Amino acid sequence: MAQPALSAACKQANAVYQDRDAAYELRFTPLGSEAAAASNRFNVKIKSSSVEMQGFVLLSEDPERSNAILMFNCPEGDTTGEELEACTVWQGPVYGIDAKGEIANLKTEGGEAAEKLMLPGLGPAMRESSLWEAGKANVAPWDVLTYGGCIQ
Repeated sequence: MAQPALSAACKQANAVYQDRDAAYELRFTPLGSEAAAASNRFNVKIKSSSVEMQGFVLLSEDPERSNAILMFNCPEGDTTGEELEACTVWQGPVYGIDAKGEIANLKTEGGEAAEKLMLPGLGPAMRESSLWEAGKANVAPWDVLTYGGCIQ
C-alpha cells in the first residue's frame, strides 16, 4: 500500500496518484528492461473493480513532449496496428505540475515525483472506450491527478 510521503522525496518511478473522485489510482512502476524506449511505466486501476490498465510514457522530439498511451487487454507479442488501436483507452500528452503550479513535461522515472499530473482528455477518452461500453468503468476520471504517496 502507498505510504504518504512528500513528492520531493519520491522518484517518479515510485509515485502514486488519484483522481479527484478517488475512483482511479495511477501507480508508476520501474521500467525494467522490456520497455527501453519508454521514459516511464504506470498502471491505472479502477478502484471499484478489478480492472487495471497498463501505460507507458514516451518522449517525442521537436518539440520534446512526454506522450503517454494507456491500454487494456492488449494481446501479447507481435500486434497489428488495428489490435493496438482496439486496446488503447487513451493516448496523449502527460504533464507534471510542481508545488508552485508550474507545468512541464513529466520527468523520467529517476526524477522527482510531480505534485500533480495532467492527462488532457483522459475522462472523455474513458467514456469512449470499450471499458465504458462493457460497464467496467462508470465514473470518468478528471484530467488532473494528485500525488497520494510513494512506494519504496
